[in-house]
Amino acid sequence: MAEILGLGLTHYPPLCVPDAEMASPLSWTLQDPSIPAAAKDLKNWPAAMQSEWAEDFGTKAAAEHRRQLVAGFDRVRAALDAFRPDAVVIWGDDQYENFKEDLIPPFAVLAFDDLDLYPWHHAQASSMMKGRANVWGEDASKHYHLRGRPDIAKDLVTGLLEHDIDIAYAYKPLHHASLGHAFTNAILFLDYRRRGYDHPTICFPLNCYGRRVVSAKGFMTRMDAALDFDPPSPSPKRFMQVGAATARVLKESPWRVALVASSSWSHAFLCDSTFRLRPDTPADRRLYKAMCDADYDRWRATSLKALEDAGQQEVLNWFALAGAMEELGAPLKWSEFVETHIFNSNKVFAVYAAA
Repeated sequence: MAEILGLGLTHYPPLCVPDAEMASPLSWTLQDPSIPAAAKDLKNWPAAMQSEWAEDFGTKAAAEHRRQLVAGFDRVRAALDAFRPDAVVIWGDDQYENFKEDLIPPFAVLAFDDLDLYPWHHAQASSMMKGRANVWGEDASKHYHLRGRPDIAKDLVTGLLEHDIDIAYAYKPLHHASLGHAFTNAILFLDYRRRGYDHPTICFPLNCYGRRVVSAKGFMTRMDAALDFDPPSPSPKRFMQVGAATARVLKESPWRVALVASSSWSHAFLCDSTFRLRPDTPADRRLYKAMCDADYDRWRATSLKALEDAGQQEVLNWFALAGAMEELGAPLKWSEFVETHIFNSNKVFAVYAAA
C-alpha cells in the first residue's frame, strides 16, 4: 500500500572536512578584492558572527556546528530506517554536474539501475574536496553499491507526464561519473556513522541555480565577476506543483517512498546584500516559520526574485517537498533550524508524518 514520508536535510560540502577547514567558503570570500574593506572588517560584523569566527577562524564553532548537523542527520536517518522505504526519492540541485551547456532541463528523474558511487573519486570538484582530506580519513577506494529502482522511476516519469508535468529523464549519467554532490553528500551524511546505506535511491535533480547554472558554473564567483546570466529557473510555485504532482503519482502506486529535500537554505555566496559574507537569516527565518505553521500560501507567494535576492536558490528543493506535503496533508513531526553566520548557510532538518 502506498505510503509517503517527507524528509529534509542539508548536503553542506564542508561537513566533509575537518573543523579547521569548515569555514573555507568564508575564508575564500574574505580574499575578494571587490568586497569593500569595511564589510570585511571583523569589527563591523554582527556580534554573533564575531563570536563564531573568534581567534581560531571558526574552528571551535565548527565542532559545535558539526555536532548539531550530525544530530539532525541521526534524527532523519532514524525516521528513514523506521519507515523501511521501497525507494528514496531525493530532490537536489544540479550545480553544473550533469546539467551543462548541451542541456539544461528544469527538472529530471534519473532512472538509473544499481551503480557504484565513489564519493572521493567521482565528486572531487563538485564537492569542494579536490586535494583535501575528508573527516572520515577515507581514500578514493571508498564506495557504495547504490541500489536503484528504475521501475519506480519510470512509473514516476509516466505519471508526471500524465499529470501535465513535462519531465526529463535519463538512464545513465551524462557528464558526471555517478551522482552530483547534492545526492552523494545526502547519502554520505545519512551514513555519517558509517553503518551502511542500503535504501534504493532515485535522484530527482532540479535546476535551482537558473541564471547561474552555466554562467557561474553553479558555484562561487567574485562579487564583481561579469556574468552572462542564463535564463531563470522555474518559479517557486512551479516547484511546488512538481512536488504536488509527484505526491499524487506516488500515492496511487503500491510503494512506500521517502521524499527528501537535499539542500541548505540561504547561501552567503549568493547573497549580495550581505556582501556574500553571511546568509540572509531573516529571510530564512520567515520561510521556516511559514513551514512550521504549514503556511503553504506564504511559500507559494514567494517570488523568484525574492528568493534569488536572499541567496535561497537551493531552497527550491524544499519547495518541491512543501508542495508534496501540502498535497498529502502530512503534518510536520519535527524540525530544527541550525543558524550560523560563518558556515555559508543556515541548515534545516525536517521529518513529516508518513501519509
